[in-house]
Amino acid sequence: MTASNTTAPPPVLASIAARTIDATKVYGKGETAVCALDRVTIEFARGRFTAIMGPSGSGKSTLMHCIAGLDQLSAGRALIGEVDLSQLNEKQLTILRRDTIGFIFQAFNLVPTLTAGENITLPMDLAGRKPDRSHVDTVIATLGLGDRLHHRPSELSGGQQQRVAVARALASKLQIVFADEPTGNLDSRSGAELLAFLRRAVDELAQTIVMVTHDPTAAAHADHVVFLADGRIVDSMDAPTAERVLDRMKRFGE
Repeated sequence: MTASNTTAPPPVLASIAARTIDATKVYGKGETAVCALDRVTIEFARGRFTAIMGPSGSGKSTLMHCIAGLDQLSAGRALIGEVDLSQLNEKQLTILRRDTIGFIFQAFNLVPTLTAGENITLPMDLAGRKPDRSHVDTVIATLGLGDRLHHRPSELSGGQQQRVAVARALASKLQIVFADEPTGNLDSRSGAELLAFLRRAVDELAQTIVMVTHDPTAAAHADHVVFLADGRIVDSMDAPTAERVLDRMKRFGE
């Protein structure tokens, strides 16, 4: 994966799951305008685990939301594979998010009236697609949810609910999964287990994961870390460790 703030567009490669070209996001107008993203060009490789880090207000969540089609850029381009999100209408964007992109949020976002098993297959049910039962069973086994499939969210612990949310994102064999501070509402043990599951999803299921986090320990599970400050990419790191990430963040005033 490469990252820069240059204007030259990256090459279109089959190995790229998502990318932005000169991504710019401005909130407000005139004197009150805030530039959340400042011409960010970045690629996310298939089958890799990437962490996005930076201080509060650095633009890391904005970048993820714009790449995932949850927010629109003010200028520049965001692509999933070779699909330019700016060229899609709202219906097409909804279908793309449903069929191509998985989401893991702090709040879990499970449907309370459905069982864990029904929550896991919900996106495929809504799309009218028959689940790949072998793959779904592999995800469930990997996440240790086999004995919780008939439980509703209220009958599960926070860690178990988050694992169901992860299984939902992974079960559909989607092109890319975005995780927004996925350990934020978990205790340290549940958080560590979740990160280990995400790592296994990349290594064993060839999943592509992009995670926004402020936690150096969480970032250490990734293959690559991108650092943002003031809406720009200021550094990156391969094969991160918690110690190296923390040291790098200190230099950015984190």
